[in-house]
Amino acid sequence: MNPNLQQLQPYPFAKLAKLKEGVEPPADLTHIALSIGEPKHTPPAFVRDELIDNLDKLASYPVTKGLDPLRETIARWLCERFQLDAVDAETQVIPVNGTREALFAFAQAVVSPGAKVLMPNPFYQIYEGAAFLAGATPHFINCGAETGFKPDFDSVPEDVWHQCDLLYLCTPGNPTGALLDIDDLKQLIALADRYDFIIASDECYSELYFDEASPPAGLLQACAELGRNDYHRCVVFHSLSKRSNLPGLRSGFVAGDANVLEKFLLYRTYHGCAMPVPTQYASIAAWQDEQHVQENRALYRQKFDAVLEVLDGCLNVQKPQASFYLWPKVGNGEDFARELFRQQNITVLPGAYLARKAMGVNPGSEYVRMALVATLDECIEAAKRIRQFCQ
Repeated sequence: MNPNLQQLQPYPFAKLAKLKEGVEPPADLTHIALSIGEPKHTPPAFVRDELIDNLDKLASYPVTKGLDPLRETIARWLCERFQLDAVDAETQVIPVNGTREALFAFAQAVVSPGAKVLMPNPFYQIYEGAAFLAGATPHFINCGAETGFKPDFDSVPEDVWHQCDLLYLCTPGNPTGALLDIDDLKQLIALADRYDFIIASDECYSELYFDEASPPAGLLQACAELGRNDYHRCVVFHSLSKRSNLPGLRSGFVAGDANVLEKFLLYRTYHGCAMPVPTQYASIAAWQDEQHVQENRALYRQKFDAVLEVLDGCLNVQKPQASFYLWPKVGNGEDFARELFRQQNITVLPGAYLARKAMGVNPGSEYVRMALVATLDECIEAAKRIRQFCQ
């Protein structure tokens, strides 16, 4: 067996299941799950119809590179969303089966054994696993309240930057919802040039924000403002899962530096992970429409406003800059999660399960993650029970 498999930790939800073992919640309270970031809003009907209408194309092998119309649609969406001058659909876009598999596979293609892979802490556990399986060493960059929950890049020693092959970003951040602004991204591009590494920006929550006039910035947008239309060293990952409530479609894309994507495409061709043709046509329909995305954001705004009003004064929590998570400070996250389940039949995720100890601390240990993915009524009911629990 690959010895690097021994370095993988149990997934956060396996740890959560163990934490809840033997705990009996009140039988008269229905369970409300705020632990898993799985969108529950209704998927767009027109995407479903497009998928059904193209089921006959299951008779054809898909090509790893994806259909021309899909790549062209993605390129247009990127240019409109991030004010880019141009994206070459032929060389700068690859459709992928959701960002999870692509984020993992990317490290296998671009990282040298023995190198460092830098990532935020807390983080999406796929980044760590990708580093280990590539034969690299993860380096965790703490994201604490003192930096507005953005990674403390100043804490990274220069020798670590020299060893870095790949930097994972997550903006908006999971679990904190913190944003890297355009100046942050430009500074990281300068670091990538200085120390010769690639930036992989996980932007799968980029379309879940609160101010319609001020969407989050993206890495390619920072490149464009610097005049780097080749997006040198920079690659972004986007998904329909959160944007369009289509987690089961497993559809997203990777875009950016054509030289990097050329090698990544070669890797993927051997990996055998081409997107089914019906899924590609359904994805075209989803990327072409913004109305359903605006309606999706409106639903989340409604839930955040209602939940935060109920929790006001009883829980140390603030509205995030984006995403659908709350990241309240609760003392001991594991104790809070276990007792909340025991007393109120609500499941939240301890923040320690999303982080690792670095620089002497686990930056998630005093927090829990709450995903506002349930219905509005369920979210309000959960907030009322949490308030009762805290009081």
